[in-house]
Formats: sequence, C-alpha cells, structure tokens
Amino acid sequence: MKIERIDENRWRIPREGKMRVDGVVYASEAMMEEIREDQSLQQVANVAHLPGILRASLAMPDIHWGYGFPIGGVAAMDAEEGVISPGGVGYDINCGVRLLRSEIGEDEVDRRGLTAIVEGMFDRIPTGVGRGRKNLRLGSERMLNVLAEGAGWAVRSGYGRSEDLDAIEERGCLSQTDPEAVSERARERGSNQLGTLGSGNHFAEVQVVAEIYDEEAAHAFGLETGTLAVMIHSGSRGLGHQVCTEHIKIMKKAGSKYGIELPDQQLCCAPLRSPEGREYLGAMAAAANFAFANRQVMTHMVRESVSDELGKDAADTVEVVYDVCHNIAKFETFEADGEKLRACVHRKGATRAYPPRHPQTPPRYGAVGQPVLIPGDMGRYSYVLAGTQAAYE
Repeated sequence: MKIERIDENRWRIPREGKMRVDGVVYASEAMMEEIREDQSLQQVANVAHLPGILRASLAMPDIHWGYGFPIGGVAAMDAEEGVISPGGVGYDINCGVRLLRSEIGEDEVDRRGLTAIVEGMFDRIPTGVGRGRKNLRLGSERMLNVLAEGAGWAVRSGYGRSEDLDAIEERGCLSQTDPEAVSERARERGSNQLGTLGSGNHFAEVQVVAEIYDEEAAHAFGLETGTLAVMIHSGSRGLGHQVCTEHIKIMKKAGSKYGIELPDQQLCCAPLRSPEGREYLGAMAAAANFAFANRQVMTHMVRESVSDELGKDAADTVEVVYDVCHNIAKFETFEADGEKLRACVHRKGATRAYPPRHPQTPPRYGAVGQPVLIPGDMGRYSYVLAGTQAAYE
C-alpha cells in the first residue's frame, strides 16, 4: 500500500481504484512502525470506498484492527447521500468513558479507607461476562423509558443529580432514538445489566490527580493535584451487542438491494435515508441511551461507596467532569470551506474533541474546550485533555 507523509504527524493513503477519498492517519513515525504490523491501514483504505464519505477516511494515533472499520477510525457521511455502517460504530454501542472528580485529598484517606471505597464499588457494581444486577431489573415499560431518556431516566429515578446531565455528551440522550426498533431479545439481554461494567477492558478505577500541565483547563475541570478521581469505562452491554449483531445481518442484505459495492463485507451498510438505515439509527441511539444510563447508575454507586466510608459531605464533592462516547454515529453540522455540511459521523474507538465556545462544548468549559478523556490500562496513567480550535479545523 502506498503511504505518503504529509507532515510530522500525518500520513496519506492516496485515493486509488474505487476509493472515493484519501485516507489520513494521525501518528508519529514511531507509531506508524507499529501500525503497519496489522491490517488497520488497509481498513482505512476500505472505509474510503463507502458511498457519501466526506473529505477523508480518518484514523487516530491508537488505530488498530477492528470489525470493518479500524478501531480509532472516523468517517463522516453526507447526511443526504451517505450510508450508515454498524461496523463504524462497533458491537459495544456507546462504549464510553466518564470521569468523576472530588475534593477528597489523597492524604485524607488511609490505605484501609481507600480499600473500603474500592470494595464498596466492587460490591455494588457487578463485573464480568453476562453479570447483571438482582436489585435493578427493568421490566418492559421501564426499559422503554431508559432507551428513550438515557441518563435522564437514571437521574429522574434517583440515580444521580440533575447537574450531572450538564457534563455528559448530548446531555446523556440521543434524540434520534427509536426504542421500538430494539428487539425483545436485545431488551432481555440488557434487562438486568444497568449499572454494570461487563468484561474485557472495562473498568471503574479510583485514581489520583498526579500532575497538571495546564492550570486554566484543570481549574475549569475542577481537577486539583493530590485529589481523588474515579474513571468509568463501559458501554451498552449485551443490549448493544445484540443490536449490532442483528443489524449487521440486515445490512448485508441491504448492500445488495441498493447496489453498494464493498471491498470488505464487514463494512456492510445501507443508505442513511433507507428504511434499513433509519431503523439501525433508531436502535443504535436507543442502545447509546442505555449506555449513558448505565454509566449514570454506576456514578451513583460510586457516590454511595464514598459516602459509606467518608460520609455524605465527601460524597457530595464527587462530580461528573465529563462523559464522552467513543463508539457512536451521530448527525453533526460543520463549517468547511465557507459552507455548512451536515454529516453522520462514525466514531469507532475515537471521541469528539470540540474547541472553546463551540455550541456542543458545555458552557462551564467554554473558555478551555471540551474535556477529552484518555484512559490508561493496568497501571498506566490516564489523561484529561481539552479540545482546541486548531484540531477542530
């Protein structure tokens, strides 16, 4: 595959054959050496074949091989002429990360107290394949409400505070939802999984703010050196997996129906305006709302664990910094070359990073930009960044 260097941290896969746009990869030279070791660059090129794709098939620095789309892949589809592909969202719909801050100093909690908080979280938040809750099983009506309202349902039901919603992407609810498009099988799989982590790389981790590089941004985010934080990484559990599984089967048939030629059947898709496309968008948004509610319930469980050990006053300082999804497809409007473009943006293993004063950046962060959360793994640091105007452009 031909790859051209654009600048220090960008690489181009030139458009050729039936590619509709170039591929663009954001990575250092050292990163590119590792990226070349799997098939993810070929997947970047494959995504560039999708009808209606705008500007480029993009890949972020942590790109690696995935189903259809590479993980770390981003692609915007024209809202009128483009397609929707479940492979561009992934099986764990709205897998996302939430960061909680506190005013609890690391030196205020001894090892026994910290252990007690973690054990309280472990007792309250089920983990593992198929694990669910016994005390929060959703019947048919409540499930439909969760799928329609997302995190708002959790807050209304006593799992959190109204101000939590101000610090969640889309305020924790996608408006394009169609709860009735979620099958009975998918609802059943999720009926006892609200407020649970699942397996794989999902976690709820007590952390410490170790170092600050930008005082203004840290102050806006409420982060102070030496204070405790909690990061939660989870998604839509079995419900989202079932939605994806079912609609991949539908999309494979839709491709032939609409004459869509693809280099990889894992990119199966349907036009956004088709019945198949609209049904998937509605079901996907409903699963995303389930994930928002899932992380909201876990936030409540974290506060309860802190309260049990340190008291209500300490738990009251636990606030949501931000909640952002990284497996999603959403309609968004951008200005480019003097015109406004409405697009359905697929982000798989990648998040949005809106700049200061952007309409979708929470007002409280308007001066510094949207928080961008990068979780570490198994003892590595996690990072909090902020969206910039230069990156947005």
